[in-house]
Amino acid sequence: MATGRPDPTPLDGGGRALRVFNAIGDLGTRPLLAVATIVATAARWRYSDIIAPALALPLFIVTAALALIVVTRWNLVAQRFQVPLLMAYALCGAVLHPLAHATVGAALFPYLACGACGFRIRSVRLAVGIAAVAAVVSAGMLWLVGRSYADAAQQWPWWVGLTVGLPVYIGIARRYQSEALASARQAAVDARRAAASDAHSAALEERGRIAREVHDVVAHSLSGIALQLDLAETLYRRDRGDEAMAAVHRARTLAVDSIAETRSAVHALRDGAPRVADALHTMAETYGARLEIVGDPAGLAPEAAHTFVRAAQEALTNAAKHAPGATVDLRLEAADDAVTLTARNPLPPGDAGSADPGIGLAGMTERVALLGGSLRAGPTMSGTWEVRAVIPR
Repeated sequence: MATGRPDPTPLDGGGRALRVFNAIGDLGTRPLLAVATIVATAARWRYSDIIAPALALPLFIVTAALALIVVTRWNLVAQRFQVPLLMAYALCGAVLHPLAHATVGAALFPYLACGACGFRIRSVRLAVGIAAVAAVVSAGMLWLVGRSYADAAQQWPWWVGLTVGLPVYIGIARRYQSEALASARQAAVDARRAAASDAHSAALEERGRIAREVHDVVAHSLSGIALQLDLAETLYRRDRGDEAMAAVHRARTLAVDSIAETRSAVHALRDGAPRVADALHTMAETYGARLEIVGDPAGLAPEAAHTFVRAAQEALTNAAKHAPGATVDLRLEAADDAVTLTARNPLPPGDAGSADPGIGLAGMTERVALLGGSLRAGPTMSGTWEVRAVIPR
């Protein structure tokens, strides 16, 4: 049939197919491209030579309806109908391909359908199978129409029909890309949630550490001050004014020392781990204890260093409370695998030791356990009270 325009060569048909691939390369424009194809085909219908119009027109209406459903109402389609719908879309487009090729727009339908199969169908084998069937049907229809209509054979060679299945790979690639982006977004959301959870846990842990520091410094200091003031009140009531005044002076000294210890704790919380050896020397001088350091305790983790300092403070405070005047022996032994702090003081005569280590030592035991270590406090066979803390390095 004459169309009033130059007849394209077979090479032109291949170039037209290549332009089709480029047009549907970005499947993000599927709705717009489908609507544009329908409008362009309808606009050119009455001005083009349609082969077998009695079959082509209803086939165009069905194909257009299927295209609109796929790109605009896909989520409303029941899962069991999705594959048959895509198959019908691809086959109708393949049959329409040679019948309405003169409209140009109708030639896009099988390409769009095969691209949609690759994007919508999760089974690669099934999607490729549908695209292959559509390609064979399109090539067969082009050959059949070409045998009956010479002009149609010149415009669309039969082998062009074999190319309609190629966009299935574009659709598969686009689906993989979409799934990868969705996974990346979900991974980013999970990472943000994990980071927020870690930050919350770190904040809680830091609050717990600050609470322990406040207890270790303030509670011990106030306990010592209260003990000295009670002693001063008792001595004053017994008309032992000089001794009462000495107790008041000791309470004042404890208050001054507690201020220094509080400042030291604040600096430790702000700057990191204290120097264990220096802190133990200072406490030994304050409490009149004997100190022995074996090995090099440098390199301890900040929490371990704090724990040893507070354990020594707890032991010295308890010794001053329960065995006043007794000399405490402190020993810090740093080995390659663990660091051990030992505090010993003589038990008062007739005192076999209490089975209850006290709230402070109980809390210290938990604190040491959090670092994977152990703490023991109790009487020994040699008649001393021993506090022994071991923390692995």
